[in-house]
Amino acid sequence: MKKFTLIAMFCTAFLLGYGFSRLTNPVNSGPRVTGIGGIFFKAKDPAALKAWYSKNLGIRMSDYGATFEWHQGMDSTKKGFTAWAPFKETTKYFQPSEKQFMINYRVEGLNQLLAQMKTAGILPVDSVEKTSYGNFVHLMDPEGNKIELWEPNDVEYAKMGSTTTK
Repeated sequence: MKKFTLIAMFCTAFLLGYGFSRLTNPVNSGPRVTGIGGIFFKAKDPAALKAWYSKNLGIRMSDYGATFEWHQGMDSTKKGFTAWAPFKETTKYFQPSEKQFMINYRVEGLNQLLAQMKTAGILPVDSVEKTSYGNFVHLMDPEGNKIELWEPNDVEYAKMGSTTTK
Protein backbone atom coordinates (compact mmCIF):
# COMPACT_ATOMS: atom_id res chain seq x y z
CA MET A 1 0.00 0.00 0.00
CA LYS A 2 2.87 2.35 0.83
CA LYS A 3 4.42 1.72 -2.57
CA PHE A 4 1.12 2.51 -4.34
CA THR A 5 0.68 5.72 -2.30
CA LEU A 6 4.21 6.87 -3.12
CA ILE A 7 3.73 6.17 -6.83
CA ALA A 8 0.36 7.96 -6.83
CA MET A 9 1.88 10.98 -5.04
CA PHE A 10 4.80 11.10 -7.47
CA CYS A 11 2.50 10.91 -10.51
CA THR A 12 0.19 13.59 -9.10
CA ALA A 13 3.13 15.91 -8.35
CA PHE A 14 4.54 15.34 -11.84
CA LEU A 15 1.21 16.04 -13.55
CA LEU A 16 0.54 19.13 -11.44
CA GLY A 17 4.01 20.46 -12.19
CA TYR A 18 3.54 19.79 -15.89
CA GLY A 19 0.13 21.42 -15.89
CA PHE A 20 1.26 24.52 -14.03
CA SER A 21 4.36 24.91 -16.18
CA ARG A 22 2.03 25.01 -19.19
CA LEU A 23 0.03 27.85 -17.60
CA THR A 24 3.07 30.10 -17.32
CA ASN A 25 4.71 29.49 -20.68
CA PRO A 26 4.13 32.36 -23.10
CA VAL A 27 1.83 31.61 -26.02
CA ASN A 28 3.95 33.77 -28.30
CA SER A 29 7.66 34.27 -27.95
CA GLY A 30 9.51 37.18 -29.45
CA PRO A 31 8.51 40.82 -29.58
CA ARG A 32 5.16 41.36 -27.87
CA VAL A 33 3.21 43.03 -25.10
CA THR A 34 3.69 41.18 -21.80
CA GLY A 35 1.37 43.20 -19.56
CA ILE A 36 0.17 46.58 -18.38
CA GLY A 37 2.96 48.91 -17.29
CA GLY A 38 0.82 51.84 -16.28
CA ILE A 39 -2.48 53.65 -16.41
CA PHE A 40 -2.29 57.42 -16.75
CA PHE A 41 -5.28 59.74 -16.81
CA LYS A 42 -6.23 63.41 -16.54
CA ALA A 43 -7.73 64.77 -13.32
CA LYS A 44 -9.00 68.18 -12.19
CA ASP A 45 -7.05 67.90 -8.93
CA PRO A 46 -4.46 65.10 -9.04
CA ALA A 47 -3.24 65.70 -5.47
CA ALA A 48 -6.75 65.50 -4.00
CA LEU A 49 -7.53 62.42 -6.09
CA LYS A 50 -4.35 60.65 -4.93
CA ALA A 51 -5.24 61.51 -1.32
CA TRP A 52 -8.76 60.11 -1.80
CA TYR A 53 -7.46 56.81 -3.23
CA SER A 54 -4.87 56.56 -0.48
CA LYS A 55 -7.32 57.25 2.35
CA ASN A 56 -10.26 55.23 1.07
CA LEU A 57 -8.62 52.37 -0.82
CA GLY A 58 -5.29 52.09 0.96
CA ILE A 59 -3.17 52.69 -2.13
CA ARG A 60 0.30 53.91 -1.17
CA MET A 61 1.22 57.07 -3.07
CA SER A 62 4.36 58.91 -4.11
CA ASP A 63 4.57 62.37 -5.64
CA TYR A 64 3.77 60.84 -9.04
CA GLY A 65 1.01 58.41 -8.10
CA ALA A 66 1.08 54.75 -7.16
CA THR A 67 3.34 51.86 -8.07
CA PHE A 68 1.95 48.35 -7.78
CA GLU A 69 4.57 45.66 -7.16
CA TRP A 70 3.98 42.08 -8.24
CA HIS A 71 5.94 38.95 -9.13
CA GLN A 72 6.33 37.77 -12.69
CA GLY A 73 4.56 34.58 -13.72
CA MET A 74 7.48 33.16 -15.71
CA ASP A 75 9.88 33.66 -12.78
CA SER A 76 8.24 34.42 -9.46
CA THR A 77 11.58 35.54 -8.01
CA LYS A 78 11.50 38.59 -10.30
CA LYS A 79 9.47 41.68 -9.44
CA GLY A 80 7.41 43.66 -11.90
CA PHE A 81 5.77 47.05 -11.56
CA THR A 82 2.64 48.81 -12.80
CA ALA A 83 2.21 52.57 -12.42
CA TRP A 84 -1.03 54.44 -11.74
CA ALA A 85 -0.88 58.21 -12.08
CA PRO A 86 -3.33 61.08 -12.40
CA PHE A 87 -2.03 64.01 -14.47
CA LYS A 88 -3.23 67.61 -14.45
CA GLU A 89 -6.08 67.96 -16.92
CA THR A 90 -4.00 70.55 -18.80
CA THR A 91 -1.13 68.13 -19.50
CA LYS A 92 0.17 67.96 -23.03
CA TYR A 93 1.83 64.59 -22.38
CA PHE A 94 -1.03 62.65 -24.01
CA GLN A 95 -0.88 64.67 -27.25
CA PRO A 96 -1.46 64.24 -30.12
CA SER A 97 -4.33 62.26 -28.59
CA GLU A 98 -7.25 64.26 -27.24
CA LYS A 99 -8.29 61.43 -24.92
CA GLN A 100 -8.33 61.64 -21.14
CA PHE A 101 -6.06 58.63 -20.59
CA MET A 102 -3.01 56.78 -21.82
CA ILE A 103 -2.11 53.14 -21.20
CA ASN A 104 1.49 51.98 -20.88
CA TYR A 105 2.16 48.46 -22.11
CA ARG A 106 5.13 46.43 -20.90
CA VAL A 107 6.86 44.91 -23.94
CA GLU A 108 9.57 42.41 -24.72
CA GLY A 109 11.76 43.11 -27.76
CA LEU A 110 10.88 46.78 -28.29
CA ASN A 111 13.13 47.37 -31.32
CA GLN A 112 11.89 44.23 -33.09
CA LEU A 113 8.28 45.15 -32.28
CA LEU A 114 8.79 48.63 -33.74
CA ALA A 115 10.30 47.09 -36.89
CA GLN A 116 7.25 44.81 -37.27
CA MET A 117 4.93 47.76 -36.77
CA LYS A 118 6.83 49.87 -39.30
CA THR A 119 6.36 47.07 -41.85
CA ALA A 120 2.62 47.29 -41.11
CA GLY A 121 2.69 51.06 -41.66
CA ILE A 122 2.49 51.98 -37.96
CA LEU A 123 5.04 54.61 -36.99
CA PRO A 124 5.88 55.95 -33.53
CA VAL A 125 5.02 59.57 -32.71
CA ASP A 126 8.45 60.09 -31.12
CA SER A 127 11.82 58.40 -30.86
CA VAL A 128 12.74 55.74 -28.32
CA GLU A 129 13.69 57.28 -24.97
CA LYS A 130 16.32 55.25 -23.13
CA THR A 131 16.45 55.41 -19.33
CA SER A 132 18.12 53.29 -16.67
CA TYR A 133 14.77 51.67 -15.85
CA GLY A 134 13.75 50.91 -19.42
CA ASN A 135 13.07 52.17 -22.93
CA PHE A 136 9.92 54.05 -23.95
CA VAL A 137 8.18 55.05 -27.17
CA HIS A 138 4.69 56.31 -28.04
CA LEU A 139 2.25 55.25 -30.76
CA MET A 140 -1.30 56.11 -31.76
CA ASP A 141 -3.85 53.32 -32.07
CA PRO A 142 -6.55 53.37 -34.80
CA GLU A 143 -9.01 55.17 -32.47
CA GLY A 144 -6.67 58.03 -31.63
CA ASN A 145 -5.47 56.75 -28.26
CA LYS A 146 -1.84 57.49 -27.50
CA ILE A 147 -0.20 54.40 -26.06
CA GLU A 148 3.18 54.05 -24.43
CA LEU A 149 5.38 51.01 -24.97
CA TRP A 150 7.84 50.31 -22.16
CA GLU A 151 10.60 47.73 -22.33
CA PRO A 152 11.28 47.65 -18.59
CA ASN A 153 14.42 47.10 -16.60
CA ASP A 154 12.66 46.08 -13.38
CA VAL A 155 15.90 45.66 -11.42
CA GLU A 156 16.80 49.32 -11.99
CA TYR A 157 13.20 50.42 -11.45
CA ALA A 158 13.21 48.74 -8.03
CA LYS A 159 16.41 50.59 -7.11
CA MET A 160 14.57 53.90 -7.51
CA GLY A 161 12.97 53.12 -4.16
CA SER A 162 9.42 54.12 -5.01
CA THR A 163 6.75 53.45 -2.40
CA THR A 164 4.81 50.44 -3.63
CA THR A 165 1.43 48.84 -3.05
CA LYS A 166 1.71 45.05 -2.89
